[in-house]
Amino acid sequence: MKLNEIIKAVNPKILKGSSEDLDVNISTDTRTISNGDFYLPLKGASFDGEKFIPQAIEKGAVGCFTTFAQIHGITFQVPDTLEAYLKLANYRRNKLNFTVVAVTGSSGKTTTKELISSVLSEKFKTFKTPLNHNNEIGLCQTIFEAPDDTEVLVLEMGMRGLGEIELLSKYSEPDITVISNVGTAHIGRLGSKENIARAKCEIVKYQRGDTFIAHDDDLIKKTVNFAGEKIYYSINDVNVLEKNTDSSKFEYKGTVYELNAGGDYNIENSLAAINTGLKLGMKEEEIQKGLKKYHPIEKRWEAVNAGGFEIINDSYNANPESMKAFVDTVFELYDNYALVLADMKELGKDEILYHKELGEYINNHKFLKPDALVISIGDLAKNITEKIDRVSSLHFSDTKSAAEYIKNNVSADKTLFLKGSRGMKLEELITALK
Repeated sequence: MKLNEIIKAVNPKILKGSSEDLDVNISTDTRTISNGDFYLPLKGASFDGEKFIPQAIEKGAVGCFTTFAQIHGITFQVPDTLEAYLKLANYRRNKLNFTVVAVTGSSGKTTTKELISSVLSEKFKTFKTPLNHNNEIGLCQTIFEAPDDTEVLVLEMGMRGLGEIELLSKYSEPDITVISNVGTAHIGRLGSKENIARAKCEIVKYQRGDTFIAHDDDLIKKTVNFAGEKIYYSINDVNVLEKNTDSSKFEYKGTVYELNAGGDYNIENSLAAINTGLKLGMKEEEIQKGLKKYHPIEKRWEAVNAGGFEIINDSYNANPESMKAFVDTVFELYDNYALVLADMKELGKDEILYHKELGEYINNHKFLKPDALVISIGDLAKNITEKIDRVSSLHFSDTKSAAEYIKNNVSADKTLFLKGSRGMKLEELITALK
């Protein structure tokens, strides 16, 4: 950006100026700063980027943002450096004027973002939020990393409380918004599903386009305040033609689509991608190609082999809804399996109840095989296996002891299915088996 663009976007107090047509790159990390960069120091609970301003100048930065009176090269003072970063990102978003598709949801938002990106890439130069960089800093990074010729930007938006998605909406100004679902993730912070729905529906607050796409959910319909076109979808809209462990074929709106992923929830997530593509004028055959090119990302239904065991690792995150969808898929599509389930975090005062309900859901499942094995790991997950008596179930306090049991007692012809919150580090079980 040119300095005059920075001044226009942020309106800082100029403590020391320079030629306003000077081109600079915005950098937030002194470890990767280059000659001619302009340093924007961010602050967090455990770090303060302003402490590294002198280091940034030593490494070649021509100037910096600051929140208090100090001069290091070209110096712009602002009340809040994160707000300055967001304003700069919004300036670039409007300057390049790409179409922004914003995606959120209690579960499935990253998969939905990946599916939408895979579809839209068949017709448009598409850039997406990397991994799960779905907070304010990640939003800015994504907008700045998007190439100048980007036509569609697909942004994932996460939250842990009210107001956070509204902020992301304000600075990204979406053209199309998508909500994959409303569940109980973060209910410990928000208190109720109604509040979670309110938080998710903030995505439309600063929307400038006229299309809202969401899972067919009465709570979303009741909560969302949007005057434009609303498109709702669910598995009930689909004629499922084939279900396999790693693929699906289904008919939707008269067209047959194939997906390199199993499970009804993946079919549902793909409906968001199909509707986004149709809304942006894509042909059905383009959408078909884009869906077929999708492949699950790391720790989302990731197939690995460790210690002779075939493992499906879906331990990126977990909440009651995603756990039940996971169980449905395993029970319907596989024959010889062991479930390895760890704690679900951030479920608030009813966390024990949610784990017990999952145990009852498994125990009463119509597709539960008599030779199944269910292993729970963690203090909360113990409540899952305590409710299971139709099949063998065991509890372990940590991944190390669970891995030791599996190595010595579980037949290698059983496929292991791993699911739990990220903080439970189920990848350590894979390492131990290796």
